[in-house]
Amino acid sequence: MQSVILCAVAGTVLMVLLGILLAALLGLWLFGERGTLIRPSTVEMIRAGGLRRLLNGDFLHAYLYGRWSNQYIGWGINRLFPRLPRDSKDRRWADQYHGKVLTHEQARSIITLNRNIPLRDLEQIVPYRTARDIVLTAAPDIVLYECPCRHSRPRPCLPTQVCMVIGRPFTGFMLEHNPKSSRRVSREEALEVLRSEHERGHIHAAYFKDVMLNRLFAICNCCSCCCGGIEAMAHHGVPMLAPSGYVARIASDRCEGCRACESVCPFSAITVSDTAAVAWDRCMGCGVCVEICPAEALALERDERKGTPLDVRIMAAEGERKATPSDRADMLTRAESRPRQ
Repeated sequence: MQSVILCAVAGTVLMVLLGILLAALLGLWLFGERGTLIRPSTVEMIRAGGLRRLLNGDFLHAYLYGRWSNQYIGWGINRLFPRLPRDSKDRRWADQYHGKVLTHEQARSIITLNRNIPLRDLEQIVPYRTARDIVLTAAPDIVLYECPCRHSRPRPCLPTQVCMVIGRPFTGFMLEHNPKSSRRVSREEALEVLRSEHERGHIHAAYFKDVMLNRLFAICNCCSCCCGGIEAMAHHGVPMLAPSGYVARIASDRCEGCRACESVCPFSAITVSDTAAVAWDRCMGCGVCVEICPAEALALERDERKGTPLDVRIMAAEGERKATPSDRADMLTRAESRPRQ
């Protein structure tokens, strides 16, 4: 009899605990959805990812990353990175989450894209397992978002609203779930943010993440003092950034040894004695030094050992050259059907 009572009590306790757990999970979900059962952008994210991503946990991971970006990135910067061995050269993180350095003109060309471009076989562009295929859409939807990396620092660089979320379903998700820290911007506003950040000596990077549908989802404007990707690469050997495809070259006869390039290089790739010298292995080809040099002694040069540039102007021309007559007719139809800006 006593054992029967104990089993009944244990069953009741288990049911109560299960009820508390379910209530807590429901409360957390409603909090994430900002008081509604499910928002349209959440439904769009689920549909875009499909049933497989919903069942294998990728959707939940993407949801947590997008809904609580500051906490997610802050945990990586403040908790995970300090535990990584220095110069670990651990590629696993980069395979899941990485960026491609863009020159200023390459970043502008993505924002001003006027045609759909499917990209394939990206190993030379993005040398990681993730993001083997991308589709860049014409006139991309752009949402400006508070930079999680800068928010994770005690004294961040300003301004902080400099991350650009690119394309649906991510833009809608950010606007609905983080309305106080995100806003939709026009192409002109996005270009102005790129220009301002470039003039501050910050780099542009196209970011990819495995759970974000294995595709480009953001253009970040990164400073070396706040960016988690630069920190992971520079201090822990995690190759989270792929070079732009270019490298800085110095015209020694024109260099005045002013050290302006040395002070602004985000990757500590330039040292100055009498004249400047570039460490090839450190240079990521961002072009910040080129703009800052008063003597115009620096230039970016194409270097195949640094990978293939993510330059949509070249890719669009190449895609159009290879297109079949039916492909060209389809491109023309889509271009004519787009509303005028």
